Amino acid sequence: MHKLTTSTIAALEEMLQNTARSAPQEFLPIHFLGGASSGQVIGHLNPDFIPYLQESLAKNPISHIDMGHDRLTIHHARPLTLSESLAKLADRMQQGGFIPGWRHEDFAWIDQNGHEYFRLERSAFRTFGFRSMATHINGYTKAGNLWLGRRSETKATDPGRLDNLAAGGIGADETPWVNARRELWEEAGVPPQISDQIEPVGRIHMRRPIPGRGFHDEQLYIYDLELADNFVPTNHDGEVSGFIEISISEAAARILADEFTSDAAFVTADFILRNTKAG
Repeated sequence: MHKLTTSTIAALEEMLQNTARSAPQEFLPIHFLGGASSGQVIGHLNPDFIPYLQESLAKNPISHIDMGHDRLTIHHARPLTLSESLAKLADRMQQGGFIPGWRHEDFAWIDQNGHEYFRLERSAFRTFGFRSMATHINGYTKAGNLWLGRRSETKATDPGRLDNLAAGGIGADETPWVNARRELWEEAGVPPQISDQIEPVGRIHMRRPIPGRGFHDEQLYIYDLELADNFVPTNHDGEVSGFIEISISEAAARILADEFTSDAAFVTADFILRNTKAG
């Protein structure tokens, strides 16, 4: 076990107690009349987006979508039908300039029972505050150092910030396990015979408003992976500008200096707290 000062541990623990924030009161709730708990709130809309969307839907309604003064309602329909309606809604929002960084890749919205109710362009999930899923992999050495990636300066989200060894959104046809191994290869050049050794260690629910954007609501599936001392990560997809290998104490300092993406900060803090004691 590594040692950190009591104050550093306390700061990381306090940070981890604030992973899931409520949506601001002025955000418009999005209700879903379907699923296991019909009528549940499944998203939140930034108030800056509301006038545009109200005007758009008043002129050109979209089936299964209703917008009132206090909520946006998504009515139950078959997943394929509902996905088509929501795709039209997302197209409207993109045309209005409210969905930057269109990815041409779908995420799935899945309820607490594991049922999928619709799919939608992944960049629209934050705009509507829908809950998505992602994997984050802590890469560490026998000595206890952490490998961290630095996000490319061309990334639409958090350019240049520190990230985990690999991380990424879980596509509509992926499981967390499959996604983690794919991201490890694409982002860090970890071959299958090594990525097969990933160890699932937990899950963190992230919720926070994104200034000028929407509401980030994501389940992070966390894995640890021990790497050989001579292994050096290599990026394949252009999303990482480089890697650094640092001690746990330096990682903690960089978290507290706000050098990480928000998600990676929480995941790395969790790893640090599982592998340290006060000293």
